[in-house]
Amino acid sequence: MHPELSRVIEQVSKEKGIDRTIVVGAIEAAMLSAARKMVAPTANLEAKYNPEIGEVELFKILTVAETVTDPEIEISMNDARTNLDPEAQIGDELLEKLDQSYGRIAAQAAKQNLIQRLRDAERDIIYNEFKDRKGEITHSGTVQRFEKKNIIVNLGRTDAILPEKEQIPRERYRQGDRIRAYILEVEMTSKGPQIVLSRTHPAFLMKLFEQEVPEVYEGIVEIKGAAREPGGRAKIAVVSNDPDVDPVGACVGMKGTRVQSVVQELRGEKIDIVHWTPDPAEFVCRALAPAKVSKIIMDEDERSMEVIVPDDQLSLAIGRKGQNVRLASRLTGFKLDVRSESESEDEARRSRASLTGVPGISDVAAELLYQNGFKSPEDVAQADEQSIAEIDGLGSEKAVAVLKAVRAYLETKQAAAEAAAAEAAAESGDEALPTEDAAVGPSEEGSPS
Repeated sequence: MHPELSRVIEQVSKEKGIDRTIVVGAIEAAMLSAARKMVAPTANLEAKYNPEIGEVELFKILTVAETVTDPEIEISMNDARTNLDPEAQIGDELLEKLDQSYGRIAAQAAKQNLIQRLRDAERDIIYNEFKDRKGEITHSGTVQRFEKKNIIVNLGRTDAILPEKEQIPRERYRQGDRIRAYILEVEMTSKGPQIVLSRTHPAFLMKLFEQEVPEVYEGIVEIKGAAREPGGRAKIAVVSNDPDVDPVGACVGMKGTRVQSVVQELRGEKIDIVHWTPDPAEFVCRALAPAKVSKIIMDEDERSMEVIVPDDQLSLAIGRKGQNVRLASRLTGFKLDVRSESESEDEARRSRASLTGVPGISDVAAELLYQNGFKSPEDVAQADEQSIAEIDGLGSEKAVAVLKAVRAYLETKQAAAEAAAAEAAAESGDEALPTEDAAVGPSEEGSPS
């Protein structure tokens, strides 16, 4: 083996960041693998690095036996005591050092194997390092090159990929530019660890605030959630665990310095900071700011809300191309249906009229049904008797009568619609016949007798 092996081991360990014992183990394993190809296949071998002489020594493991059947794995008591151990006993395992020429030949054969083992060890170290950093922000990323529309980022010891879909729209980089991104995924592949970055993930926004706002980093202000349309607008919900600390003010900073730092990192993405509250209706109202909300009708089972706003606030609540209501919906976790007061009143008027139009349903019963979410006879017909009976002011007897009246009304309505359709089809058929006769008539009259 190379006389300077000890120095090489130290150098490789330092440059690659691999533990010295791993490097020594890789060298021993590579030597052993190469030596097995030169020695008898049945032989039991062992490789051991000797730091005193700076070489990897190869040994054959022999078992002391009364009768030797395979000289590659066994040795007689007499030979063992003469050549290896004067106190050897039957069954002992002894090490016989192989000729030094084996070591030199094995070293040459082991070179490629060693390189591969060290590469694998380096990959494992990089993977283990970055898998623990998943969910963090990179600080030392540099744009290395471009592959199609993906950006390859140099993170020092390895490269990461920033896919096109994880890039902020209209954001441009050049080779050598510094870049910060969120470590989205860390996976081990056949080509080594693959690290996927993101600049569009909501967690990237949350991590940026954690870096810029000491109160968030220390846990005094807690970020409850975030929603983004990368490059356009974002909403972030915050709450304070200290009654003396204003969570929104802490995130905005003196003269807006803290939030502006985040905005600059996100290339001008506008950020709305919302004060979180456990009351879903109040939280939705805050999330839809700056629009004012008149009324909210909530369906907890469906996780949806009907939001009524003044007519002049409708466009503000919906936002440009629906952006404001979309972000508020993602932030709160509720499906939001935003309507103006006039539109809501028109719909309420139509719904009440459709219910009062059912023979056998009083105006009071129709109002009670409407107030409990039934907006048409069809809605009532799909309900069961128990859900109708649970409405205050109706009861089981009235529920039976209401359902009977509604279903009879719908059956009559459907029968009338079918009859009208049949009559219309018949009329269209009758109109078609004279047209055919008229087409045939002139040709017959015009034909020679």
